[in-house]
Amino acid sequence: MVFRQIYTELESHLENKLVTVITGLRRVGKTTAVKHLLGKIKSPNKLYLDLERIESRHLFNLPNYKDIELSLQAEGLNLSKKAYIALDEIQLVPNIASVVKYLYDTYSIKFIVTGSSSFYIKNRFTESLAGRKRIFEMGPLSFSEYLAFKDEKVLSLPAGKFHKFNLAYYNKYKKHYISFLRFGGFPEVALAQSEDEIISYLKDIVNSYIELDIKLLSDFDLSDSLYKLILLLAERAGSKLDYSKLGSTLGLNRQKVKDYINLLEYTYFIKLLPPFTRNRDREIAMQPKIYFADNGLLTALGNVNSGALLENMVAIQLGRRGKLQYFAKKTGQEIDFILDGEKAIEVKETPSPSDLNILTNRATGIKLHEVYLIGAKQPEKSGFVCSLSLSHSH
Repeated sequence: MVFRQIYTELESHLENKLVTVITGLRRVGKTTAVKHLLGKIKSPNKLYLDLERIESRHLFNLPNYKDIELSLQAEGLNLSKKAYIALDEIQLVPNIASVVKYLYDTYSIKFIVTGSSSFYIKNRFTESLAGRKRIFEMGPLSFSEYLAFKDEKVLSLPAGKFHKFNLAYYNKYKKHYISFLRFGGFPEVALAQSEDEIISYLKDIVNSYIELDIKLLSDFDLSDSLYKLILLLAERAGSKLDYSKLGSTLGLNRQKVKDYINLLEYTYFIKLLPPFTRNRDREIAMQPKIYFADNGLLTALGNVNSGALLENMVAIQLGRRGKLQYFAKKTGQEIDFILDGEKAIEVKETPSPSDLNILTNRATGIKLHEVYLIGAKQPEKSGFVCSLSLSHSH
């Protein structure tokens, strides 16, 4: 098993009484993380339950807490001693939060739970367990984790920094990064042995997301409309959303489209990027840009050009560093990303000095003086930041 970067934080939280909540898109490795944590617990007084299994859900749907306690004891748990309970996919049991709260308050139990819906975790689950949990969001593999899955030695770079283009790094990791750009960072994908196997995994991930997560978590009368919307969004990755135009194309009203898109974001499938502005009212009026949680999803959904794949991947990587926005003027001038309200970042497949000059001028116009040009191919001139270097920084 490959050690994921989030494991360090998760391990340090093991002896904390607070519930450890791991959220994220389906099949990013949440179950593997839970089992890794259980392996770190020396006590035999521990229990793992997969709530996708009907018998596990039944246990938590029993009519009263006493019956639930007896069922846990029947599973081998000793409630008179410190115990550990791991629950996978808690959003599948509507009343799970109240049960966890009761057991948490009544016994010395450390809970480790996972969920695929940020809406459920941050609303229903959070309300019931106020002050009793800590949330960890888990995403697909970073590029350095992807390299580890490929048994590649990862050359270290100072964490949290941008780096100028380095030909040695570029040549060493170029092949892997091209694959990473196209197929993304789902662990199963990184371990796959052939392109056919990768495509099969990705299509299965999209299908299981729609058939399991969406249908179980939403009240929508789902039809082909949602899938058609997802296909339209994939074509528009990196673009501003026009809810009315999407609705017109699909034959849906604007609010229905917005509800669907909110659901896709709540379940970690997409990420909406707000505009950067110093005028709050202006920000509300402007539409967000859309990106997908993993490039593999885009590849599974259709033919997405290499430029869109690069921009989507950079959005994923930058989103792990801090608050990410974009800048746009009515004239059509844009800056791809603004990080933490301080750094102006533009993405070009092959960056050039003129690209840097344009970016610098636009950034200066909004009083930003830290600029970075990110590319996937060797730049025409040295001195630019390369996305390969960026992907190694955490």
